Amino acid sequence: MKKSKRFSRKKVVTPILSVMLLSALVACSSDESSSENEKEDSKPEIRIMTTAYTPDPPAEDSPALLALEEFTDTNITMNWVLNSAYPDKLNITMSSGDLPDVMMIPSKMPSFVSAVRDGAFWDLGPYLKDYPNLSQANEITLQNSAIDGKIYGIYRARPLGRLGVTIRKDWLNSVGLEIPETIDEFYEVLKAFKENDPDGNGQDDTYGMVISKYTGPFDIMQIWFGAPNKWGEAEDGTLQPDFMTEEYRNALAFFKKLYDEELINEDFAVMDPQKWGDPLINGEAGVIVDVLDRGRRADEDMVKANPDLTEPIDIFGAVEGPKGLRSLPTSGYSGMLAIPKSSVETEEELKQVLTFLDKLNEEEAQILAYNGVEGRHFELQDGNLVSLAEGNQALINEFTDINQFLMGIPEDRFIKPPMSPVREKEQVILKENEEIVVPNPAESLLSEVYAQKGQQLDNIINDARIKFIVGQIDEAGFDEAIELWRTTGGDDYIEEINKLYNESQE
Repeated sequence: MKKSKRFSRKKVVTPILSVMLLSALVACSSDESSSENEKEDSKPEIRIMTTAYTPDPPAEDSPALLALEEFTDTNITMNWVLNSAYPDKLNITMSSGDLPDVMMIPSKMPSFVSAVRDGAFWDLGPYLKDYPNLSQANEITLQNSAIDGKIYGIYRARPLGRLGVTIRKDWLNSVGLEIPETIDEFYEVLKAFKENDPDGNGQDDTYGMVISKYTGPFDIMQIWFGAPNKWGEAEDGTLQPDFMTEEYRNALAFFKKLYDEELINEDFAVMDPQKWGDPLINGEAGVIVDVLDRGRRADEDMVKANPDLTEPIDIFGAVEGPKGLRSLPTSGYSGMLAIPKSSVETEEELKQVLTFLDKLNEEEAQILAYNGVEGRHFELQDGNLVSLAEGNQALINEFTDINQFLMGIPEDRFIKPPMSPVREKEQVILKENEEIVVPNPAESLLSEVYAQKGQQLDNIINDARIKFIVGQIDEAGFDEAIELWRTTGGDDYIEEINKLYNESQE
């Protein structure tokens, strides 16, 4: 078991004279050995608890983990927990009081929020500026991961600008149009995909865009119209929900127009999201508004099914609306690494842990975590990644899951395989989208009202949006839904959010 520099070592005293004389004879070698031990013991121990997705995560003698220890100049002690059991294990660990130095927190779970408010975890916000990689953390993602406006964990980065549009490129070519750049051009493309026989079969069997009962596409597109991301500033400077804005109503009218003109599927409100992509691949619909990687997967699936196809899919990030180019962000992270005060007791120890975490973002550390050890797990041929572990589970287990305690700040630096044209374009758009994402000013605020009534409140508005789109209610009916939302707890929610927001700005 690795020794921590935090624990003192007791000397064993032997009362036998001969042993003392023998010790004197080998003093030189003993001193040398002691020196080596002290050198080893001088390394700080970092104890980490995180998820594992394989039953056999990297062992203590894993070549990749040992190389990571050498690179970071630390002794790493891992507590791997299978992902399926992680929430329960995390709660048990936090209740026990015997906490590691670094804990992966998968979400703003109530037990973690409660512990944070009780002062059990370090506020890391004031320290991040002092570290070359952590200081480059994305401000929007930091705030998205914050609790009560403060940073209690370093986020594990995921693409913030991941949302966009997947479109049938072959259909665009067929109807003689280009990638749309404005909302009006987007509408014209959808209309052409329904009316201009984009698949060339002479049948009236296509439509513009497929939507399922998952409401994400509407959330994404209403941002194009200038609607806020969940919460926006009213004329009096207070925060108000997105659906109380004129821009939201304009987007709603556009959605209804698409439905009335049969440019989207009639059954969208009941369509299983698991079957959402089928109409695009099967040649029924030409557009999906979702994550950008849907386009990459669709392109790969279509080419695999028909190798004669040449770039059937294209992607883009957003179209320009009244307020320019705007994109709905994701949260930008998947879990965070928090540091408990009970195990990391002093500011000096905190800075040692942060130095370690900062170094995990370097290229060499990321390669060890994602690719393994060069010459053992992978090699480079003409600059391209070639796996040496493929098909060898024992080799894969030596480095897989190490990435579960990496952050990827400010960027991914590991080696990636060759990319298709769509995948390459995806990487470009991800970066471009980061410049136009619209943050939610209330993302880090934790509302007690919403915790109790959030699902009910959300359902009122989501149901009203669908009913408006399909013509079951009009503007007056939507106003009635808003009034129901307000009297069901919405007004209390607005009051609480504004109170929390003002406090977070102080």
